[in-house]
Amino acid sequence: MIKLLIADNHPITRKGLEMLFSASPNIEIIGSLQDGNDILDFVRKNEVDIILTEANFPKLNGLTLLRYLKNEFPHIKTVIFSSEPEEVYAINAIKAGASGFIHKSVNVITINEALVKVHEGEIYLSDELSKQLALGKRANKDTGNFYKKLSTREAEVLKLLTIGRKNKEISKELDINEKTVSTYKARLMRKLKVTNLIDLVNQAKLAEHL
Repeated sequence: MIKLLIADNHPITRKGLEMLFSASPNIEIIGSLQDGNDILDFVRKNEVDIILTEANFPKLNGLTLLRYLKNEFPHIKTVIFSSEPEEVYAINAIKAGASGFIHKSVNVITINEALVKVHEGEIYLSDELSKQLALGKRANKDTGNFYKKLSTREAEVLKLLTIGRKNKEISKELDINEKTVSTYKARLMRKLKVTNLIDLVNQAKLAEHL
């Protein structure tokens, strides 16, 4: 039996997942959390096999969470369950320590199959993205190449910038100093070929939807 912890800040999502797995013969929900900050405390006190979690919470960046879990609880597998574009977010999530990425548009059978696959020690990505990676290309070459070149930390900083975080907030959330945040911003501007923060954010958001 797979011991599953759910974490999502949307009550309707949590309730839907609880109903989905209520009669499952191989998956047992042992906890349902609305705040990502509660995950670490929960897994310290309970036996968990897989965490199915939203990518980003209001006060916690998903890639930061993955790094903590990977370092402190390497035996627990984490699967991102998100509406974020898989093309943009999935690879960086895997690099940060996730064992899979499930888009919220998939059907219930896919969710169950993905969790079983991860429990067996495999990585889960959609068939489409897996095929693109196997062929060594992405659906959109320019966008894919840009995000592929980003380090995990650069992707974290860019994600926080696009949702309106300030340097000081990013510094605190990622546990780095503000000067380092500025350095990452400068690198991102060079890669996106822009000269100011507004254009950086706009170009990043545009790239996500190409």
